[in-house]
Amino acid sequence: MSTPQIVLGAMNFGTRVDTGTAFALLDRFVERGGEWIDTADVYAFWNDPSGAGGQSERVIGSWLAARPGVREQVRISTKTGVRGGLGPAAVTEAAAGSLRRLGTGHVDLYWAHTDDRDADPAATAETFGGLVTSGVAGRIGASNHTSWRVQRLRGLAGERGLPGVDAVQWRHSYLLPRPGAALPDVGHMLLTADGADLATAEGLDLWAYTPLVNGALTRTDRALPDAYDHPGTTARVAALDAVAAELGATRNQVVLAWLLAGGGGRGGRAGDLAVPPAWPLVGVSTIGQLDEALDARDLVLGAAARERLDTAA
Repeated sequence: MSTPQIVLGAMNFGTRVDTGTAFALLDRFVERGGEWIDTADVYAFWNDPSGAGGQSERVIGSWLAARPGVREQVRISTKTGVRGGLGPAAVTEAAAGSLRRLGTGHVDLYWAHTDDRDADPAATAETFGGLVTSGVAGRIGASNHTSWRVQRLRGLAGERGLPGVDAVQWRHSYLLPRPGAALPDVGHMLLTADGADLATAEGLDLWAYTPLVNGALTRTDRALPDAYDHPGTTARVAALDAVAAELGATRNQVVLAWLLAGGGGRGGRAGDLAVPPAWPLVGVSTIGQLDEALDARDLVLGAAARERLDTAA
């Protein structure tokens, strides 16, 4: 398990975030020491009139081409599986397409974006492991998989002497929805106690998406989804505000610092298990939002602040 960093989520680059703004954000991210950039082959088909994905990867590829030498300073994470599934032919074709759009010979982390129960898991493990051995991917990860399915893929890869999943990705934030409540975002899977246990026991990097609940922590034009409408949210928001006031920070920064440090205590647990430090994926559309997020790296949550956050109901 490596030391977590804030990851720049590029989902809306090329659609809601125009190319010029995306270039400025990427430049600022690197200027401030950011390293990991995350995208996917389907980003963001729902925002584009064509209904096709790949816009985000193309913008990142154009930026890399326009900035000679910057590829050595950044790490690229991308994903596949939402549309084509995780069969060998689909994954192999998708990986080649991502490399073409990104204009690079390899990606540093390649994710199975979502589970595919119709695909043979042994073939999936072999295909993803083969991408590492061939140099197409530096590592592989599993996003939106149940923990037992992740471990099955890891076991199948190990039996074949191939690299296996060493990173997992789920929706995770300081605020928690009601147990069993439906989330408005299709395909999102929450971090569970089993997932936290797996990441801790196996030393897997835990990536957390939607850590700021789509901006609803601070933006007056964005409301929390109904799933978060319960007394626990009220208590946790109050704890966030108290800690933010004490530290001269924003709610977003406190949440990001909390994730980077790893949740602990009753409030920082998924079920009964402590959550390991996480890699927050942050989507931004302005330099100010990016700077706010990156400033969270320097925010130190002392023992009293952690206690207040972790024990909020």
